[in-house]
Amino acid sequence: MAHDPDSARAEAEEAQRERARAERARHGQGFGARLGSAVKEVVVVLAMALVLSFIVKTFLIQAFFIPSESMEDTLLVGDRVVVSKLSPTLVDIDRGDIVVFDDPGSWLDPVPEVNRGAALNGVRDALMFVGLLPDTSEGHLIKRVIGLPGDHVQCCDAEGHLLVNGTAIDEQVYLRPSADENHQEFNITVPEGRLWVMGDNRGDSSDSRYHDPGGTGAEGSVAIDLVVGKAVVTVWPLNRIGRLSDHDDVFDDVPDPGDRAVGMAAREVPSTR
Repeated sequence: MAHDPDSARAEAEEAQRERARAERARHGQGFGARLGSAVKEVVVVLAMALVLSFIVKTFLIQAFFIPSESMEDTLLVGDRVVVSKLSPTLVDIDRGDIVVFDDPGSWLDPVPEVNRGAALNGVRDALMFVGLLPDTSEGHLIKRVIGLPGDHVQCCDAEGHLLVNGTAIDEQVYLRPSADENHQEFNITVPEGRLWVMGDNRGDSSDSRYHDPGGTGAEGSVAIDLVVGKAVVTVWPLNRIGRLSDHDDVFDDVPDPGDRAVGMAAREVPSTR
């Protein structure tokens, strides 16, 4: 039977076109598969990052924004600080530590929430929830621990120094220079499970002194259970990055509550020099 060259050439061209179509289909499927795989990988990595950030924020560290002047000049308005949540659960709180705690009740005035729109508000709240944005500190306060459970704290001696368990402490290393002009008198014993806290800017700090109408320390002190953690470092702005010292040396000579009499005796003995 005779072979038609034109027919054979047409068949060959059609076969070639079919192979090209198949190759393009395979290439398209391969690209789609690779793109789908890449998207899945990105989603998994982001999900893991969010979960890790949430775990870190919940159990280890959390960033907070400083909204007020009560801790000046140690902390300024707008500073961002990192708080270790190992305290007080795993690491004890000491005198001199700077702690963030939940509002014990009516310490803070209501702050109107800035409305950036439902979408932006939702994104901001979600990022704060997982720890990718610093907490705006709404509902939280930051102060320095002056008295531990059982401590007797009093203001002030003739030189304007606080007395802790009968021992005068010199706070000039962290107090705002003009703060020593404000000497609101008090004489309290810190109840068990609570802390007596004060701001470094004593002239502009609504702290334990102003929330203790009974003058016993029972209301002005803060329950340790309300402590979120201990502020350990300033991370923003860049020119203020640095570790936050707890200044425990200020309290080195303070005796334990049970040794208060010894502390008082030591303070009352005249110097022989």
